[in-house]
Amino acid sequence: MVVRQFAFDFPDDIDPKWIPCHLVRSQLFNGLSLTMPYLEPFLVKTMREASSYIQAPELLEDIRQFNGQEASHYKCHRRLNELLKANGYAELATVEEGLARSYAKLGRRSLRTRLAYSAGFECMTNGFTNWLINKRRKLFAHANPHISSFWLMHMVEETEHKTVAFDAYMAYSGAYLPRAVGVFHGSFHLVGWGFVGMFAALRKDRVLLKPRAMAEIVGETASLIWNVSPYLLRALLPWHNPRGETDPQWMQDWIAGHAALPEGAPIPLIDTHSFEMPVPFNYAPAT
Repeated sequence: MVVRQFAFDFPDDIDPKWIPCHLVRSQLFNGLSLTMPYLEPFLVKTMREASSYIQAPELLEDIRQFNGQEASHYKCHRRLNELLKANGYAELATVEEGLARSYAKLGRRSLRTRLAYSAGFECMTNGFTNWLINKRRKLFAHANPHISSFWLMHMVEETEHKTVAFDAYMAYSGAYLPRAVGVFHGSFHLVGWGFVGMFAALRKDRVLLKPRAMAEIVGETASLIWNVSPYLLRALLPWHNPRGETDPQWMQDWIAGHAALPEGAPIPLIDTHSFEMPVPFNYAPAT
């Protein structure tokens, strides 16, 4: 793992409706972005607490890098969320208040419950990574390159550290049933709040109950379920280990391309107008 600098300078006047002709999809990802400054500090705190019960040096180093990556993620999401509110969606602050209360309550649960939640959420993000990367041309065609690049880089790093929360849970407890419950708890709690944010934004847009918007909500929800649920089902298997999930080739090429960047060089944006939406580096991907 590498703790990278998230150097995405979102324009001050960024349009929250950042995917052309796909208002619901834009607001779905905006709603998910709202959750990150609450979820990811929770993950960092949980993993730090678990570290005091773990002796394996390699896992402790993995946790340190996991926490570094998650800290970069939520700080960048926080910047984006502030711009979403400043550019027409001040009402999202109410959703954030609910998120703060929800994660404060979750933070008072037992360490085993919090680790199971963390491991379950991280297993779910394997599905999100494959969905967003493999379907990037459909999801983000002609979309804002800053937000598209940010989401795809976020997913690359989520899958890069896909084993850490699982390993921490197994080192601390290893019990199957709480881990299985955590798959549902971590996944549905996070996505549920993302939908709360999406509904709040669509209500502000005055389209929430219009037939076209409702049809798009059904379509986006079905796409999410179709692409992510297989990863949740596999995570429920008693013998599941996220190491068994194959990383997308685009992700591997992105990591290799980033590694070839000169030190301190900014991360280039993805060309969302290109049909292939290739990795944004002067890098020849594997064939």
